[in-house]
Amino acid sequence: MSMPRRRSYALFSCLALLILFFSPTFLPAQVYSGNPKLIVIVVIDQFRGDYLNRFHSEFKGRGFRLFTDEGAWFTNCYYDYANTKTAPGHATIGTGAYSDGHGIETNEWWDTSRDAHHKISSVEDERYQLVDVPSNVIPANLPNAQPSALKYLIGSSPRNLRATTLGDELRLATQGKARVFGVSLKDRASILPSGQSANAAYWLEPASGQFTTSTYYMEHLPEWVHAFNASDRRQRAAHEALADGTDQFFEQVGRMPAANSYELDFAQALIQNEHLGQNGVTDEITISLSANDIEGHAFGPDSPQEHRMVLGLDHDLDAFFTWLDKTVGLKNVWLALSADHGVAPVPSEAAQLGISAVAVNMTEIDAAINTKLNERFSPGSETQYLMPDPDLPYITLNKQAFEQAKVDEKTAEDAVAALVQEAVAASAPQPKSELPLQHRLPPAPRVQAVYTRLQLAHSELPPSEWGRRIAHSYADHGNWFVMAMLDAYQIQGSGAGGTTHYSPWSYDRHVPLAFYGAPFAPGEYRERVAPVDLAATFASLAGVNQPSASVGRVLTEALKPTATAAIK
Repeated sequence: MSMPRRRSYALFSCLALLILFFSPTFLPAQVYSGNPKLIVIVVIDQFRGDYLNRFHSEFKGRGFRLFTDEGAWFTNCYYDYANTKTAPGHATIGTGAYSDGHGIETNEWWDTSRDAHHKISSVEDERYQLVDVPSNVIPANLPNAQPSALKYLIGSSPRNLRATTLGDELRLATQGKARVFGVSLKDRASILPSGQSANAAYWLEPASGQFTTSTYYMEHLPEWVHAFNASDRRQRAAHEALADGTDQFFEQVGRMPAANSYELDFAQALIQNEHLGQNGVTDEITISLSANDIEGHAFGPDSPQEHRMVLGLDHDLDAFFTWLDKTVGLKNVWLALSADHGVAPVPSEAAQLGISAVAVNMTEIDAAINTKLNERFSPGSETQYLMPDPDLPYITLNKQAFEQAKVDEKTAEDAVAALVQEAVAASAPQPKSELPLQHRLPPAPRVQAVYTRLQLAHSELPPSEWGRRIAHSYADHGNWFVMAMLDAYQIQGSGAGGTTHYSPWSYDRHVPLAFYGAPFAPGEYRERVAPVDLAATFASLAGVNQPSASVGRVLTEALKPTATAAIK
């Protein structure tokens, strides 16, 4: 080789190395060696996907705009199941599966083998106790305390979660070196997305507002948690919420923007004191922000209160991400944003626009059904064939009552399914004859569909997207039940105001999904995606197994070419 050519080759090699060195490429992640240092999953309770579009022009700093302007933002993310509630939503985000995979179909259910007097919550576990609960909220004489007071002692755990989460897979891949935590105002929202092997999940003791956990994780709170609880941070949050001195912190402060900053400050204390991102492997924290849900039920998605809540959260996320950048470095972090469910508009407000929206009093419906069941199966008696406290989409049958009447499950469920449609239709308001011709008639409640537990168990469902959503919602906890779907924009309620979520309709299934971090190509993506894709994408990028029941797909369209090549 001639000298000039040799020099040219050397110059070319140097230039290539310089380009490679300074190019913003994505190196294949190795959770085993701490690349990335930390995964942060932010879940907003009851945050519909359209909020990011609606309020986008008012966002400032690097709160939501970190995702929408600098990250990969999916605007068409919808849950593919019909039971859109807090517990199943959080379990789905963590596991990448639906209820038929992770076993959590609602927030609470009847389990008479454990308690015949009240429902069991999705994470309630009487085998454990709450940790270091303030003495002023525990009865002084426990043996003589009322049962309602003992709720402060009953612990929580992921006992009902039948699948692993992304955090579990990080822990397994690193032989327990990865540190995984969950934080929320609600126990179910901190426990379910973080998983079975999490180092800890923290939530609020509802009266005092102090953060607690259960003996499933530890016998006593760490000193840093005691220090946080002993600081003036709770008092400042209560003052910001105009609830100084409250003994109902969750109800009074939890529904205000101040609750979000309070919770994010606790998350900062956790990251700092547990040394997340400094352990030589990839750590994870899931932060579920509950205030939006508590406020949203009362006022609805179109209220001034919701507008204030979203903008306040934008400000608080900006502060949190700024702190995270200074302490761990955003270049060392993967972030994800999503929600556990959406929400319906307030029925009375939608009805004014001509939407067939109405609140259906399910307590009255249940009473009417029970009367008909007595007429058919036990004339002259007042047997309670339905379990109290109906909570759509599920109506739980009193299995023991039917068995005593010698009625089998199929007969019982078929009877209730038929009576649900009949009772809801009969509850429609009767139009007044003196109404002028141009006056719109009041919306009439109607049942879109009813399915029995046996139909769900045997997959006797429509071969359609609708049928798939129903199938994804099924989990068996030993009860007889029917699953009832009201028409769109019709909800369970008293008609006194407020709104809720639980349905297969788009407004309850639409949530944000966005990512920020080295592997992600910034941009707005309009492909139809689902929250199950979050865990699948992170697991693939991290090089670990997907959670055990995961059905999500890797969102390769939002990855930089080098990241896509690394996972093939």
